Amino acid sequence: MSATFAPDTASHRAALPAWDEMATGRGGLRPGWGTLVASIASIGPDGLKHRADLLDRMLVDDGVTALLPGAAPKAWRCDPLPLLIPAAEFATIEAGLIQRARLIETVLQDVYGRQDLLSEGRIPPALVYANPAFLRACHMPGGWMPGQRLHFYAAELLRGPDGRWHVISDRTADAAGSAYALENRRALSRAIPELFRAQPPRRLSTFFSAWQDMLHLLAPARSEQRQGLALLTPGADDKLWYEHVVLARELSCTLVESSDLSIRDGALFLKTLRGLHRVDVLVRRQDGRTLDPLELEPTHLGVTGLLDAARGGNVRIVNDPGTGCMEAPLWGAMLPQIAHRMIGEDLQLPSPEVLWLGDPQAIARVAASPETWRIRPALDGMAPASHSGDAADMLARAAAAPGDYVATANLRPSLAPCLTESGLQPSPVLVRMFLLFDGARWQALPGGFGRVLTKRDIDSQRLPLHALCKDVWVASEEEGSRAGSSVYTPSNLPVRRVSADVPSRVADTFFWLGRTLERLETAARLLRAALDRLERTSLSPRESAELRSVIGCLALVGLIEPEAAAGLGPSSLAERLLQVGRQHAPMPELLAEVSRLTQSLRDRLTNEVHSTLLAGLRNVGQALADLRPGETDRRAPSTRELAQVSTIVLGFSATVAGLATENMLRSGGRLFLDLGRRVERAWATARLIAQAIDHGTAQQHGPLEPGLRLALELCDSVITYRSRYLSTLQPGPVLDLVLADESNPRALVFQLAAIRDILAELARAPGALLPSVASRLLREARDIARSAASVPPQAFSTAVPAQLRAIERGVTELSEQLSRQYFAILPLAHRLGGDEETPPLRGMA
Repeated sequence: MSATFAPDTASHRAALPAWDEMATGRGGLRPGWGTLVASIASIGPDGLKHRADLLDRMLVDDGVTALLPGAAPKAWRCDPLPLLIPAAEFATIEAGLIQRARLIETVLQDVYGRQDLLSEGRIPPALVYANPAFLRACHMPGGWMPGQRLHFYAAELLRGPDGRWHVISDRTADAAGSAYALENRRALSRAIPELFRAQPPRRLSTFFSAWQDMLHLLAPARSEQRQGLALLTPGADDKLWYEHVVLARELSCTLVESSDLSIRDGALFLKTLRGLHRVDVLVRRQDGRTLDPLELEPTHLGVTGLLDAARGGNVRIVNDPGTGCMEAPLWGAMLPQIAHRMIGEDLQLPSPEVLWLGDPQAIARVAASPETWRIRPALDGMAPASHSGDAADMLARAAAAPGDYVATANLRPSLAPCLTESGLQPSPVLVRMFLLFDGARWQALPGGFGRVLTKRDIDSQRLPLHALCKDVWVASEEEGSRAGSSVYTPSNLPVRRVSADVPSRVADTFFWLGRTLERLETAARLLRAALDRLERTSLSPRESAELRSVIGCLALVGLIEPEAAAGLGPSSLAERLLQVGRQHAPMPELLAEVSRLTQSLRDRLTNEVHSTLLAGLRNVGQALADLRPGETDRRAPSTRELAQVSTIVLGFSATVAGLATENMLRSGGRLFLDLGRRVERAWATARLIAQAIDHGTAQQHGPLEPGLRLALELCDSVITYRSRYLSTLQPGPVLDLVLADESNPRALVFQLAAIRDILAELARAPGALLPSVASRLLREARDIARSAASVPPQAFSTAVPAQLRAIERGVTELSEQLSRQYFAILPLAHRLGGDEETPPLRGMA
């Protein structure tokens, strides 16, 4: 039954204390809290603190806290104590939110259709036409397309001092937070399972199942059985990237960026290495104003022609692009007035009173008691309200342009128990709840996403992005679990086994992840080779020649400056190498690039693989950071610590290789990851061996042994050579092992053979160009090793490096050709640091 409400007066609000979610204030506990409190007491204060620490570590390991070496990560923390809402109370909230969602849907249909509210003067024209989120391209008096415009909705609520829940704001664009609520629940159930056994909450999974079914129901009818679902994200740099990854998995959607999509013949397609795949439903998680640069804002985030495809009924966008206009705070002043006109009902859930300052009487009320009101822009739903310190300034701005502002009554939020350093303390909380339209009715997520508020957050009355969050529970024993929609019946899918059925952008990212990982490993191997020689107390002439060879390779990859390489001795070389951990040195920048690429592939990596990668990245990042003296610790790092860094990097590289082999399906992503590593290793092997031989022979007049020894070290083949030959180093055997031995996973031909096989698998066409190019390079590498034994010593240091550099150029050309064939549709070039085209390891293509 609908119920009317009267806005609280300022004096009434000030007289009431904040509502306590757990305690009644008369020595008792509210319904449902007794069992929960008993479970917490059984764990004890120390145990609860330990579980909170465990919960923090779980969220970090799961990747909820993003890692970017060199930058402070934003910690995502979940309070170990949930916020409990009795089932009967939740039913009241759900009914009120469903009513509000129905009202907003009706208003959207009118605003983008007949616009009766405007013609009748019930809303000011500025609320529509001056609203930046109102999309004129979506205004069609005859209807955009049949069915709902609003399919997913969220509302921010707080409980006032009178015990009633109030709607603070509506989220109608992409309604973020549901995936975080799900991840909070999963982490909490693992960290403190006792709470779930004592007081089991209602499950969240049925809501996401119903959401997935709803998306299938929205797909336009066509002859193919397979329906294409995609979730559009702005990319890995977006602050809600992690939620996009989780949602894509829960909804069985392909996570895509705008560059992955294309309009062909009025329909939306996903561009993959195997061709175009139809997209029927696009779940958007980016601003609706950026979806189509042809009709909306001209940004690189859009897909040209997307709105036209939606009008033609060939793709369904969820939520519709223009729904964000309902987030304008001015609607808070209008909805209570137009509810009866639009749906024949009064609102069941109250909101804090909202005054449009375009009304002179409203300005007078706010000016009379400014401390009880918060002023905010009327049309910007994301702008925070004024806080107590700037109320006078905001009031002055509102007086200058009153129609541009609204004032919201300041409502004191309820308090819930939270774990702090001092123990359990009551803290103010704000809750976001979520609803979806499953094709037949609205239903609410049986829980929500809570945030603990600071004083400034309370003043602004908005959900903060970075704050302590809380899991919101609805007790399951008071109401049976609900099943999702049963209207959708999936059809049988044909079996598909394809090796390259991934978006070109994803393949490109995997490829560069492989190359960057290999560059990091190459840098570590060179560091280790240099440090092994620097540890010797005095160098013989042979060892001095080896060191010159190592210095040449270090300069080649940018670990030391090439112009300073010629004059470096052992002590000065050590000083320069100890600077590799500085913030903008090559190794930290390579590590940052690996982190960025890993985060970009979050939706393509299993939790096990991703968490292992993050743990390894943190270990390497911490080891590099330890080389930088802090503000209070001026102790200079030692070469022993630098050697430990190289060991950690090599261990991380081996872990990644093992994970890829054992945990990743041999398909598109894994193929391009391996391809990137093989291309980089082949390229670096040819170049560094050529450099080692050049410098090891001291301008073509010295012995060959120093360069040959370094070649064995860089290819991790020293022990193999000793076990095979039990003799001194000779060019023929050494080059056969590091260049032509296909059983050696570090040999040049091993990389080229792997490149040939991967390219052949990707091409699946006899006589394809790229595999034949790799085969030619493979033959040339074998020829170098075969002829090395017959080359006179005086000509060896000239002929072999020249041949190897020819292979280096051939690998570079091959890399450019495969990029053009598989990644050319991408508009952006890869840069591994800085504003220049060259990567941190200088000269590496």
